[in-house]
Amino acid sequence: MASQDPAAFGMVNPAIFEHLQTKIDEDSEVREGLKTILQVLEKQGRITQSILSRAHSTPSTSLHITVNGAEKSILPQVETIEKLAQVASRHPYYKYNSIWTRDVQNLCFSILLCGWLGGFQVGAGEAKVGRLLTIEEVGEVLRVPVNLKDQDAFHLSIEEYLQSLISLVDELARLAVNSVTLGDYERPLQISQFIKDVHAGFQILNLKNDTLRRRSDSIKYSVKKVEDVVYDLSLRNLIPRGKA
Repeated sequence: MASQDPAAFGMVNPAIFEHLQTKIDEDSEVREGLKTILQVLEKQGRITQSILSRAHSTPSTSLHITVNGAEKSILPQVETIEKLAQVASRHPYYKYNSIWTRDVQNLCFSILLCGWLGGFQVGAGEAKVGRLLTIEEVGEVLRVPVNLKDQDAFHLSIEEYLQSLISLVDELARLAVNSVTLGDYERPLQISQFIKDVHAGFQILNLKNDTLRRRSDSIKYSVKKVEDVVYDLSLRNLIPRGKA
């Protein structure tokens, strides 16, 4: 086809912008495809969150029912994550990561909370209350790689895991208060030690992500909140001396 005379279009050929519009349309199509999958994931996630919220009103002796229900509700999300990974891995990871990272963090948080409550026997670790699943174990549950450096594909990042861990600390601080309402005076002690250990762990990290660094500062407030609960219990002689 004969080339068109640029002079016929003035100084700028409209074909340049037509080409850009094509790229914009292609990008929009990719984003809409990802959002369609994420809408399903978000809906599934709300079901899991609803189940896990029962932990705040369930005695420890009956907690296994809540944990089992949460584990089952997470399985469909894992299948949705696999669909997301298939689509996302066709495109540059960091170009579209912001679209799904919040939903992935929410799912990761649900897995961490479920694991802490005694669910998910993965890897060599034993399923027990108070256990923190590692990023590798969360990746095993999700069936996705973690912290990829050698290829541009969908994965669970360290930042997503740490953001989820901070959410876990927030939730456990709330659980400590509600445990007292249920007459469970041992759980706040367990939570107190756990989040102190997590707080100490974060002190080791040299965080480059400003958002993550600022949010990690909130852990100290959760530590103080649970310490106040434990202190109040000790004043009321509701826990054995030496355990507070």
